[in-house]
Amino acid sequence: MKLTLFSCLCVLFLSFTAAAQKSGVKIKVKDEDNLNLPGATIDVKPGKHTVVTDRNGEAFIQLSSGNYNLSITYIGYGNSTKEIKIGTEVLQVTEVLKSGAVVTDNEVIVLGDRLKGQAKALNQQRNSGNITNIVSADQIGRFPDANIGDAIKRVPGITMQNDQGEARNIVIRGMGPEFNAVTLNGERVPSAEGDNRRVQMDLIPADMVQTVEVNKTLTADMDADAIGGSVNLVTRSAPNGLRISGTLAGGYSDIRQGFNGTANLLIGTRTKDQRLGFIVNGSYNTNKYGSDNVEAVWSKDANGKEFISDHDIRVYDITRIRRSISSTVDFKIDPRNTIYLTGTYNWRDDRENRYRLRHRTRSGYTLQYGADGEITGYTGGEVLRQTKGGLNGGRTDGARLEDQRVRSLALNGDHFWGKLKTNWSVQYAKASEERPNERYIAMGRRNIAVTQNILDPEKPMLTDGEAFNRYTRLDELTEQFQNQFEKDLNAKLNFELPVSIIKEQKGSLYFGGRLRSKSKERANTFFEYEPIGANEDNYANISLLPLINKTSNNFLAGKNYVAGQFIDKAFLGGLDLKNNTLFDEADVPAEYLAGNYTASENIYAGFLGLKQDFTNKFSANIGVRIEHTNLKYTGNIVEDEETLKGQNTFTDDYTDFLPSVNLKYNIAKDLVLKAAYTHSIARPKYYDLVPYFLINPADQELEAGNPALKPVRSKNVDVMAEKYFKSVGLISGGVFYKKLDNFYFTYIDNQYNAEKFGRDFPEATFNPIGAGEVWRFTQRRNGSGADVMGFEIAAQRQLDFLPGIWKGFGVYANYTYTYSKTEGIYADGEKIRSDVKLPGAAPHMFNASLSYENSKLVVRISGNFTSAYVDDSDDAGYGEDSFNDRYYDKQFFLDVNASYAFNKKFRLFAEANNLTNQGLRYYQGAKQRTAQMEYYGPRFNLGIKFDLSK
Repeated sequence: MKLTLFSCLCVLFLSFTAAAQKSGVKIKVKDEDNLNLPGATIDVKPGKHTVVTDRNGEAFIQLSSGNYNLSITYIGYGNSTKEIKIGTEVLQVTEVLKSGAVVTDNEVIVLGDRLKGQAKALNQQRNSGNITNIVSADQIGRFPDANIGDAIKRVPGITMQNDQGEARNIVIRGMGPEFNAVTLNGERVPSAEGDNRRVQMDLIPADMVQTVEVNKTLTADMDADAIGGSVNLVTRSAPNGLRISGTLAGGYSDIRQGFNGTANLLIGTRTKDQRLGFIVNGSYNTNKYGSDNVEAVWSKDANGKEFISDHDIRVYDITRIRRSISSTVDFKIDPRNTIYLTGTYNWRDDRENRYRLRHRTRSGYTLQYGADGEITGYTGGEVLRQTKGGLNGGRTDGARLEDQRVRSLALNGDHFWGKLKTNWSVQYAKASEERPNERYIAMGRRNIAVTQNILDPEKPMLTDGEAFNRYTRLDELTEQFQNQFEKDLNAKLNFELPVSIIKEQKGSLYFGGRLRSKSKERANTFFEYEPIGANEDNYANISLLPLINKTSNNFLAGKNYVAGQFIDKAFLGGLDLKNNTLFDEADVPAEYLAGNYTASENIYAGFLGLKQDFTNKFSANIGVRIEHTNLKYTGNIVEDEETLKGQNTFTDDYTDFLPSVNLKYNIAKDLVLKAAYTHSIARPKYYDLVPYFLINPADQELEAGNPALKPVRSKNVDVMAEKYFKSVGLISGGVFYKKLDNFYFTYIDNQYNAEKFGRDFPEATFNPIGAGEVWRFTQRRNGSGADVMGFEIAAQRQLDFLPGIWKGFGVYANYTYTYSKTEGIYADGEKIRSDVKLPGAAPHMFNASLSYENSKLVVRISGNFTSAYVDDSDDAGYGEDSFNDRYYDKQFFLDVNASYAFNKKFRLFAEANNLTNQGLRYYQGAKQRTAQMEYYGPRFNLGIKFDLSK
C-alpha cells in the first residue's frame, strides 16, 4: 500500500510540474467498415514522433504548434498521408484506410473478412516491443473453436490439456499451467478450482474475445510470474457506430447423439459526438455429450512381474452449459483523458453422471500365476459398481453439478498531463466452484477372484466370474458439498515520460506500482449414510434396486469393454437421505478436513524502465521489476484420520529482483529481429503449501502438503526473426532457452514406512503407519535445476502469387520443438533419479491449416498435434524408478469448417470437430501401459452469423 500511495503522490506532483502544453494530435484509424485498426504505425514529421494505435485504433502525440506531415501505414491496407496544422488545442484526426489497395505483381489484393482479421493481428505483432503472438477475433472466428482455449492452441508454442473433450489448461513452450499467466484486459484472472492457480480456459467462449495476446517475453511493467508466457484476453471495445451482430447455431455430439446449441449477441454504439460508447456481448452454449473411459493402475510383484491393481470401466453422461456476458463503457472526458468501466461474467454448469465398474486389490490379496510364470490375476480382490449423481430436480437435475463462475469488474483510465502519460486500473474479481448434493452409491463384493488380460497392455482388461445377484455389499452411499472460491483485488498505476539518452532519438522513461491481493478458501463437507430398519433389506442385493444398462456396442474405448448394469441415477437422486427413519447419517471428516484451508497472498511490485531508440532501426526496452510476496496459509491438523486437533498457520515472505531487456532491430521495413533476456518466477499451487495430512488407512495411502516449497525462478533468453508480407502474411523463426533454479514434481514412494514418516515429519504427534506396514506416500516437492530450450517456426501466407483460382488458397502452419533436462530429483539428501524430464514439456507441437477463400466462400481444414510428455497432475509424479512415471500421450485433432456469405451482413457456416476421434490418453512408465484412455467422438455444428454494423 505504501508503494501505491507513493505513486499517487507522484501523479499529483508531476501533473502540476509537467510541461503545460495543451496542443497535440489525437488520431483515430479505422477501415471502410467503420472498424478500428489497432497496431497502425503513425509517423509525424518533422521530429521523432512515431506511435502505434491502441486496441481502439487511437493514438495521441504531444506536439508544439506548427505544420506537420502525418503518415499512416498498415499491412494489407493502403497508406495514408496528409498535412496537419497544430494550434493551441488538441487536433482530432480520423483516418479511414482502405483494404485491397495493396498491389502485388500489378494486381490488387482483395482482403476478405478473414484476411482483415489477420492483418490486424500481424500489425500489432510487428509493432510490439517484445516477442509476442497476436490473434484477432476474426481469425478466431474462422476456426471451429467453442472456447478460447481451443483457439489458443493454434498459436505457435502452445498446447492445451483437455478436460471432457475441451481445452482447459494452457502449456506454453513446454511449461505447464502453473508456469503461465492469464489476464483479462491486462488484469489477473482468478482460478475457480480449489487447489491451484490454473485459469479454466473452457469457461470463456471464443466469441467473447476481441484479441488474444500471447507474450512470450516480459517487460518490466508486466507481472513476473509467467515463465512460459503470459496470455492476455482482450474483450471487445465499443464500436464507432451502431453495431448489432450475433450467432445462432445448432448441432450434435456423436458420442451421445446429443444436441448442442449456441447463441451469441453483441450490441454496441457510440454517441454522435463520439465521447460515450458502450458494448454488451452475451453468449449461451449448451452441449449434451459424454465420454467413454478406461483407467488402470499398474503394479509389480517382488520379481518385477507387472499386474493391474486397480481397473475401471467408466461411462460419463454430460450436459455442459456455458453462459457469458461482458460489457464495456468508455467516456472520453476530452482528447487527453478517457475512463473505462468493464465487467465480465463467465458461468459454466457441468451436469455429470458417471457409471464406474471397478476391480481392485484389497489388503491381503494373493497373486495368481500361469504356467509361463506371468500373472493372470489375483484372489482377495473386490468388484464395485458405482453411480455418481445428484439430487433430483432443481439445478442439479439428478446429476453431479459443477458450478464454476468467474466475474470481474474493472475501472481504468488513460490520461495525458502535459508530457506525462498515465494509465491506472482497479479491479475486483472472484472465481468460485460449487458442487451441491454430489451423491455416490456403490455396491459390490469382496474376496473374489479377478482375472487380468494384459496381452495387449494398451487395452488392459480385468474380469470376474461373480453373478450379478451376488453384489450384496453396500460399499458407499454418500453426499458431499464442495464450496471453494478465490477473490482478487488488483490495482496498478503506470507512468511514462519522454526521456531520451540519445540525441535526436525517441525515448521514454516508464515507472509505476502494482498491488495484487488474493484470498482463497475451500470449505467442503462429506456425509455417509447407512440404511436402517426395514429399509436395510432394500439394499441386500443390487438386483433389488432400479437399474440402468450402460453397455454400448459403440463404446469408444473398445467394444470388448462391457460396462453392464448400474443403479439408476433417478433412484439415487430421489433418496430422502435426511430422513432418520430410513438412514443413519454420519459426518466423515476424513474426507474433507485435511483438504479445507484458507490462504491469503499479497504481492507488492514496483518497476522502472527505459524505452530507447538508439538508431532509426535499433531500439530497446530495458527495465527492472521488484516483487515482494507475502503469504499466509492455514490448514487443519488431523490425527487418526478424522480428529481435528487444531489448525496450523504457515507464513512466508520473499522479494524478487527481476531485470529484463527486450531488443528490436528492423533489418528492413518488413523484416524484424527481436531478442530478450528476462527473469521470471512461478509460485507453487495453493494447496501444495498448506500444512495438511490426508490419510487413507483403508488403501494405505498418505498425502501431505509441503510448506517448504520454494518458488521456481528462471532466467530466459529469446531470439525471434519475423518477415512480414504486404499481402498479409508472415514467416518467423526463433530460439529460446530457460534456466530454472528448480522445478515442481509430485514425489511418490510406494514403500513408505513408519520410520520414513518419523524422519520426514518429526513435529507430528502421531504416526498413522503401523509397524511393518508399507504405504503409498505422495507429496509435492522441488526438484533441482532444469534447462528448457527449443525453437519455433511459423508461416501464414495467402498464396496470392499463384495464378487463377489458386490465389484463393492460404496456409497457416507452425512447429515448436522443446528439449528439457533436469539435474534430477532427491530424497533424503541423495539423488534418486537423474533420468527425468521437466513435467509438462512436450517435445513436438505442430499446427497446420489449409484454407480457400473467395468473395463468398471460406473453407478450412485444420490439424493440431502435440507429442507425449511427462504429466504434472496431482495423481502423477516421480518415484525411485520410471515405472510410475505418468505421461500425457500424443494427440492429433483434425477439424474442418466452411462458411458462405450471402452478403456482408449474413454468413452461413458449418463445423466438424475432432474428426480423428482423438481421445485423452495417459500411460504409466512405458507407452504401451495404458493408465487412462477417454474418448469423446466428433462434434458437428451448423449456424448463421450476422453483422448489422453501420
